[in-house]
Order: sequence, then C-alpha cells, then structure tokens
Amino acid sequence: MSLADAGPVLLVGAGKMGLAMAQGWVKAGLPGAALTLVDPQPHESVRAFAANAGAAVRTDLPAGTPRVVVLAVKPQMMASVFAELKPIIGAETLVISIAAGISVAKIVEELGTERVVRTMPNTPAQLGKGITGAVAAPAVTGKDREITDAMLAAAGGTVWVEDERLIDAVTAVSGSGPAYVFYLVEVLAEAGEAQGLSAEQAMTLARQMVVGAAALLEADPSEAAQLRKNVTSPAGTTEAALKVLMADDGLAPLIARTVAAARARSEELGQ
Repeated sequence: MSLADAGPVLLVGAGKMGLAMAQGWVKAGLPGAALTLVDPQPHESVRAFAANAGAAVRTDLPAGTPRVVVLAVKPQMMASVFAELKPIIGAETLVISIAAGISVAKIVEELGTERVVRTMPNTPAQLGKGITGAVAAPAVTGKDREITDAMLAAAGGTVWVEDERLIDAVTAVSGSGPAYVFYLVEVLAEAGEAQGLSAEQAMTLARQMVVGAAALLEADPSEAAQLRKNVTSPAGTTEAALKVLMADDGLAPLIARTVAAARARSEELGQ
C-alpha cells in the first residue's frame, strides 16, 4: 500500500534510526505535512529534513490524536514517554515500537491500547538495507499490518513472527548481528597484518570483502551454503581455512554462544 493516506504519523525519537525511517516514509509517499517528529534535542539534520519535507519538529508532544505512533526512543526513556503519550492515544491509533526489550504487554498496559506492533530493526535500516522482525498484538487489524509493512519497508525487509518470545531471537541474530560482522572485519584485518600486510591494506581488503560478499548474497538467491561451496575449490586455500572454521571447536559453537548471550540479555531487558 501507499503511505499517502497513512497519517497523521507521530515519530517519538528522531535519532539516526528514527530520522532514517522518516526519510524513507516521505520517499515512499507519506506527505510531510502528515508527519511530526518529536525529540527533546533535535539534531540540525532533523530540522533540515523537516524543513525540506514540510514536516513538523517539536520538543514536546502535539495536541490531537495520531493515526500512527512510532516509538524510536531508548528503553530507559520509555517510562516518561508513556506517561506523556497516553492522553493522545485514540481507539484507532496504531503504535509501532522499535525499542529493544519493551514487550507488547507493557506497551498495552502503559498506553491503554491493544493495537500495538513490536519490532526490532537493525542499523543497516539507515540505508534502507536493514531487516526488521515484527510481532503484532491480537487486536492489530489487517489494515494496521499493511501500514506497518509499508512503513517498515522504508528500512528494508520485514519478517513477522507470531510468538513474541522470538523477538529476542531476532534481536540476537539480526538486531545485534551487524556488530558481529564489524568485529569480523576488525579481527580479519588484524590477521592480515599478522601475515605481513600493512594495517591500511588489511583493513581495505577485509572491509571490501564483506561488502562484496553481502552484495553476492543480495544478488544471488542461492543458499548461503551453496555460495560458500562456490568459493571453495577442492584442496585449495579456502578449504584449508574452512577446516579450521568448521571444526568442532570452530565458528559454529562460538556463534551459537554469541547469539544465546544476546538473546538472554534481550530477555533481561524486557523484565
């Protein structure tokens, strides 16, 4: 669906992620006049975007009932946001949250509305290359889901889950996942240096390798395992490396522990 008639939309929290999503919404057809961005200290880039798009920027909540509220603030700020936001939530208001660890039940309790979607995007959403996990409260309508899909499309793809507990798994895999990839680049560059490359050479090679591999994943629908096999010549250098990575004490158990630790922390944040 088009976002042309999805408003009025109230974005609470205009940091990097919030601003990136707002920019995507306007590109996707949301009229600037239907968008209000609320942030206690809006960055100059937020003001510039709003001025160019015809959107409003405020440091406090406006009067009137929005059709859609997007919560893009840090979890520790939610208590004060809930208190201020509750009076303007209407029966038709759809609340979309991208705050880590804040459950659907908590949002329903604090805002007094059943029409809540909890999501977990990741930082590549700032480039429209992200992936977002989403779960809907039972009262969310088909139209609400269409609006949510259209708004999240500005950030990239969307994966819906039916069990909210799986959002913690989404967080552990894709929400935190970009940091795992960035750390891989760091240690791969360090390993390159250890083999005699300069720091600049090693980092350039490691960064561009990840960029290129990601582009292949996007362009080629083959399974990741097949793409791996495509790179691996029998008895070649890649096979030698994969024998280390795919050993019983190699990458798979390490990543399993990594994801489990992230999920456990996500669950703790939601308590």
